[in-house]
Amino acid sequence: MVAVSENLIEIQADIEQAAKRAGRNKEDINIIAVTKYVTIERAKEALSAGAVNLGENRNEGFLAKFEEIGESATWHFIGSLQSRKVKDIIHHIDYIHSLDRISLAKEINKRSQKTVSCFVQVNVSGEESKHGLAEEAVESFIKELAVFENIRIVGLMTMAPHVDNPEETRPLFKKLRLLRDYIQSLHLDYAPCEYLSMGMSNDYTVAVEEGATHVRIGTKLVGKEL
Repeated sequence: MVAVSENLIEIQADIEQAAKRAGRNKEDINIIAVTKYVTIERAKEALSAGAVNLGENRNEGFLAKFEEIGESATWHFIGSLQSRKVKDIIHHIDYIHSLDRISLAKEINKRSQKTVSCFVQVNVSGEESKHGLAEEAVESFIKELAVFENIRIVGLMTMAPHVDNPEETRPLFKKLRLLRDYIQSLHLDYAPCEYLSMGMSNDYTVAVEEGATHVRIGTKLVGKEL
């Protein structure tokens, strides 16, 4: 298996070029190493290589890695989160990328002792297999979150379909960016909505060109072992 450090250098170069094409600063783009399909050792290798943001999508996998790695990493929970499992992870996680229902917001707010940075997950592709809110539901949903003092909406997140031609994802990423811009224009104190979590191993350069601030890269960065 190729060293994570080599993969990271290649990905960083891709991002730099994509940012340049879009007139953006590469420093504004955060690479999240998605470690759900790799061992704790490989996750540690990613951290040593300079990938300080680690992403997990299952409680069990996250907790096992957190036990070994702890606060050396910035932790992102990127999968669908069941309300009943919030209590297990809430005190260890830095960002939740999958807030998409009020019942989950209530549980996060109740269980946390500090403000939690959350991305609202949006299903811009409209695929039934994808979690997330429909575009037209996002504004009212975010306004409903005003009552939860422990939740801060830092951005929007989407998962594009896996397609052979990454260019096909561009309209979806653009939609999310425009929606983010609109939410920003509302000037809600609890929802600055600065960030865009979008783009994965197959389409991250397109996502960066369309404004991604957080790209979630698993296979291309750390590979797949489990």
